[in-house]
Amino acid sequence: MPYDAHSDQSDETLLALFAAGDRAAARALTLRLAPRALAYAARILGDRAEAEDVAQEAMLRLWRIAAEWQTGQAQVSTWLFRVVTNLCTDRLRRRQRRPSVALDDAPEVADVQAGAVAALIEADRMAALQAALDALPDRQRQAVVLRHIEGLTNPEIATVMEIGVEAVESLTARGKRALAGLLAGRRADLGYEDEEGQE
Repeated sequence: MPYDAHSDQSDETLLALFAAGDRAAARALTLRLAPRALAYAARILGDRAEAEDVAQEAMLRLWRIAAEWQTGQAQVSTWLFRVVTNLCTDRLRRRQRRPSVALDDAPEVADVQAGAVAALIEADRMAALQAALDALPDRQRQAVVLRHIEGLTNPEIATVMEIGVEAVESLTARGKRALAGLLAGRRADLGYEDEEGQE
């Protein structure tokens, strides 16, 4: 069965099909979940190469447990986010013990044909957001990214982070306040005032 025939099937169904030997189901589930795992890891770690390693390891772990998956115990995506969270936490702890300096912290060069000025402004905005996220304590950053970038609900985040819903609400509220403080006074630098004037 071609993988696009699996597009309307649940994550659990695709995982069960993979466990039964259906490679197209594995491709469909990978196309669905791997980009989200990568984006989440990149936001938490602030390093694309490390995030790629984490996302790949998380997907490998998913494939390893496919045959033992207990339907109804957790959502596949929630389980995957928990694994990514744990892998990121381990890497952040190792960084704290052994600080390293990135060789190239510069943003990638924007595509001139896509509108150089707009691309540079967007790159600056993304870099500012990532720098502000990097400044947050690990748990606040995880909660904010899961809620406001990945779009998970508070109960889903509670499951991923293995904490209560109230703790999630507290972490996201504190994280949002901290982000607002870190980005305050940067509206003009990031090109937001010009946009307001055009509306």
